[in-house]
Amino acid sequence: MSHEIKHLLTGGLIIMTMGVPTATTANENNLKLTIVNPQNLYDPSPNGYSTAVITPREARVAYISGQGGQDSTGALSPDFAVQVEQAYTNLRTALDALGARPDQVAKLTVFVVDHDMSKLEVLTKNIKKMFGEALPAQTLIPVPKLAIDPMLFEVEAVVILE
Repeated sequence: MSHEIKHLLTGGLIIMTMGVPTATTANENNLKLTIVNPQNLYDPSPNGYSTAVITPREARVAYISGQGGQDSTGALSPDFAVQVEQAYTNLRTALDALGARPDQVAKLTVFVVDHDMSKLEVLTKNIKKMFGEALPAQTLIPVPKLAIDPMLFEVEAVVILE
């Protein structure tokens, strides 16, 4: 079976599609993410993420570039919680532009400037608000700084598309 891989770069979004033979049709049930939290590992769901997520074979994959806490004018609040909330609003806007829902996000990578444990409550609250029970796999990476000095938070996503 031959597959054709295509990449499309649009306004900060990289969309990778993998063509499958036209005889293969995917229905909504086939494009559902499978969340895996093995019983013999620590349960990460109270902290707003899943151990692993399996994407369906038929899915197209989109990669959303890091979304920071800038509002539509590019302004950044100096407050970490405000930036996190805005970054997830921006992520939701990017998902909407792709025609995707939060439950189609398979993986998040978050970058936190000067991370400490007090920031986890803010992160967990925003994750659960956006994703509910469909918690994606997630990695938090503490960093000394981001692309521009006032940025305190950034989130990027891997999304399956129907």
